[in-house]
Amino acid sequence: QVQVEESGGGLVQPGGSLRLSCAASGSIFSIIAMGWYRQAPGKQRELVSTITNGGSTNYADSVKGRFTISRDNAKKMVYLQMNNLKPEDTAVYYCKIIRPSRIDWGQGTQVTVSS
Repeated sequence: QVQVEESGGGLVQPGGSLRLSCAASGSIFSIIAMGWYRQAPGKQRELVSTITNGGSTNYADSVKGRFTISRDNAKKMVYLQMNNLKPEDTAVYYCKIIRPSRIDWGQGTQVTVSS
């Protein structure tokens, strides 16, 4: 019923920037919050940032000050501006849509930070 699609990942050098986008479509009537998670090989999936439909944000300590989450409620989209990227940011980034009835995930987009 619901499709969640991330885009904007890629290869970037340390110190560079990327902007991730996530679009939700389908029979979505309300969204409580949206967010970004990431998972590196051999590691658990971890929270990167979340934002409520009212605009309240939360960031992992490792990205605070470097990443900025934003959303467009009307378009049902969420974005993640990533600045000053570090090699440890390398991971698959997943979009998370929190609805009253369920949680939906995207397939993920690869972010690789390397020289």
